[in-house]
Amino acid sequence: MPRPPDPAKRRDLLRRVRGYVLDHGLSDLSLRPLARAVGTSDRMLLYYFVTKERMVAEALALEEQRPLIRLRLLLEQAGDPPRDAAALRRTVERAWRQFGVPEMRAVLPLYLEMMTTSVLHPERYGPVMREVLGGWTDLLCGLFAGLGLPAARARTEATLLVDGMFGLLVAPLADGDRERADRAFTLLLDRLEPGWRASAPA
Repeated sequence: MPRPPDPAKRRDLLRRVRGYVLDHGLSDLSLRPLARAVGTSDRMLLYYFVTKERMVAEALALEEQRPLIRLRLLLEQAGDPPRDAAALRRTVERAWRQFGVPEMRAVLPLYLEMMTTSVLHPERYGPVMREVLGGWTDLLCGLFAGLGLPAARARTEATLLVDGMFGLLVAPLADGDRERADRAFTLLLDRLEPGWRASAPA
């Protein structure tokens, strides 16, 4: 019977892979040079992670402080989810601010590379990006439903907010103007928040 993977070794490899990917990007990522750089073999990396794409996704998601996990923890610690549109807006603003910390700014270009690759080669990072966007959409959908919105409308509001948020995260990667993105995000919430009330038209 084969020996199960060593969790400590697996996590150490993920940290090394993360550092390599942050330094080199994804466009020319090849398993053999990466494996040599992190002190192992390409065969061992596939043993631990099965595919290169899954390995990269896990390496980028390694930090427990990443925004989606932190937002879930904050909601759990608060006990009660947001009960009105204003409270939900404050929650969303808190999530947005997390993307501005240096650790997240360093990772965002890689997510853009993954998103672009998932469009050109859906079989590669397509499942990963669907998982990332789906995680945010599912979480926010539940929060909108908690405000009393019908299920279909909660899903639509969550999709609109997530897609708008990720679009505004991508733009500063090209022009470097994070402040403009912050202002645009505030305006986006100004436009969307009235529709988060259960009595608002769908």
